[in-house]
Amino acid sequence: MKHPAAPRTGNNTLRDFTADRRLLVLSGMALVTGSFGAAAAWALLKLIALFTNLAYFHTLSTAPYHLAQARLGLLSILVPVAGGVAVGVMARYGSDKIRGHGIPEALEAILIGQSRIAPKVAFLKPLSSAIAIGTGGPFGAEGPIIMTGGALGSLFAQFFDLSPAERKTLLVAGAAAGMTAIFGTPVAAVLLAVEVLLFEWKPRSFVPVAVSATVAAAWRPWLVGAWPLFAHAGAPAMPWWGLALCAAVGVIAGLQSALMSVTLYGVEDMFRKLPLHWMWWPALGGIVVGLGGWYDPAVLGVGYDNIDALINDRMTLHAAAALLIGKAVVWIAALSSGTSGGVLAPLLMMGGALGTIEAHVLPFGDAGFWALVAMSAVLGGTMRAPLTATVFAIELTGDLRVMPAVLAACAASFATTVLIMRRSILTERLARRGQHLSYEYSVDPFEVMRVSEIMAKPVDSLPATLPIAEAVTFFDAEAGVRRHKSYPVVDDDYRLVGVVSRSDVLRWTRDGWDNGETLRDHADTARLFVGFADEPVGALADRMASADIGRAPIIDRQNGQLVGLVARRDLLRVRAQAAQQEQQRESALRLRP
Repeated sequence: MKHPAAPRTGNNTLRDFTADRRLLVLSGMALVTGSFGAAAAWALLKLIALFTNLAYFHTLSTAPYHLAQARLGLLSILVPVAGGVAVGVMARYGSDKIRGHGIPEALEAILIGQSRIAPKVAFLKPLSSAIAIGTGGPFGAEGPIIMTGGALGSLFAQFFDLSPAERKTLLVAGAAAGMTAIFGTPVAAVLLAVEVLLFEWKPRSFVPVAVSATVAAAWRPWLVGAWPLFAHAGAPAMPWWGLALCAAVGVIAGLQSALMSVTLYGVEDMFRKLPLHWMWWPALGGIVVGLGGWYDPAVLGVGYDNIDALINDRMTLHAAAALLIGKAVVWIAALSSGTSGGVLAPLLMMGGALGTIEAHVLPFGDAGFWALVAMSAVLGGTMRAPLTATVFAIELTGDLRVMPAVLAACAASFATTVLIMRRSILTERLARRGQHLSYEYSVDPFEVMRVSEIMAKPVDSLPATLPIAEAVTFFDAEAGVRRHKSYPVVDDDYRLVGVVSRSDVLRWTRDGWDNGETLRDHADTARLFVGFADEPVGALADRMASADIGRAPIIDRQNGQLVGLVARRDLLRVRAQAAQQEQQRESALRLRP
């Protein structure tokens, strides 16, 4: 009798990655999303400059501006209020997806929206962000461009027959391209995709995202400007204990991140209690922004000039303290009100301001060095993306020598926020909408373990020579004996020839059978579902789920002999064993006298 055919899951056919030719298709499409993201970044920066010049300088221009040097009168308090009203109206009657800083909305589209973003979001998000920032909103352009670039990537993908996973790849590719075009940080943009947006590590997603970011980096000198954005060359010579001090600065940055995140959502809860429709909340936040900007114009807008001054030690202690407090107040008030804006640039400023203050009591390095270390640590801790923050600091400044110091600070900040906060500033909003995320990547235990490690053995089976009459008696007799719902049928060499179940017995009882018929006569190996002892548990679990099979006989791939049985409860034990390996602690080596 012919044995069941073995699927191609042997060790000689398993691969490190699951990529196929679709990788080349997506990479080709990523060339387009990279260009879209770069163009969107250019348009967003021009729109921000246009609205800023209109609102504060009363000129129709997209030329660079410097709000920090502006002298604003009392009427300037109303400018952010007007911007808040405009954003609120656009959110209510256009799309509420434009509210917030963009990254949680992109995550929501990826997780529950099958990576589909509506066309109006691609138009309204940059427009609303440009209005909010141009009228003084204390935000950066990176959050909106991540959402806008992602929306353009998603829209482009929706014109083709793609799976949700492939649409996700192009959505994230567009987001990475937008971030690259704004900051000139392609590697950090790819790492942000891996650490925050993709929820996977696969060539199918990584390569197109890298292609898109590279294309945006190529466009950037023509559309935005030269690299690096904030040149820095002030890394000091550190003593042997210097990295420990950097880690201590990172811990303080982690505490700062936690305080800002808790305060942000605490103020958002206060807005929710107001007897006003959320459409008017950005206008209320605009009042705080207007007052803060009237007192200190440096807290308004994207503030890239402030970041440059902090990194290059051109900001006084008093100015840094005023920026830290003022920026935190207006940023928390504005973002919690639900207006449209980003978080990266404000985090850099607030972290850099704290680093500048700390530099006056630290034993080595200038204020610019410590500002860079602290701002990177705040970014890494707040967004839970330490690798992104580390590489971001290097690409942003072009100074590779700061890597060890920044890495130590980012790791310490990350550890601090992970230990004291359940969720980050990015995931808290999703948690409030009933979604839960886990950013822990690990090897799937189902792919590591083999079926032979979890299968039940020995297996209760029935001989192929058993007459049908005796099989019916076997299932019906001895009511006190608990029978399985099905049994494998084996020949004299213990090779699997079929499976008999209670439903078969009921059918035979109803329809009858011929004298002398045995179980071998009713064996149907063509439809027999089997597993193999050497295949990964994950492969078997996927096949069982697809076939809606609850129990699978396991055979030896070479001779077809029955060697075990796997049921759903055996699959559950894989998770239990993985959890046990995480929690069970023991000494592998012991010292003996």
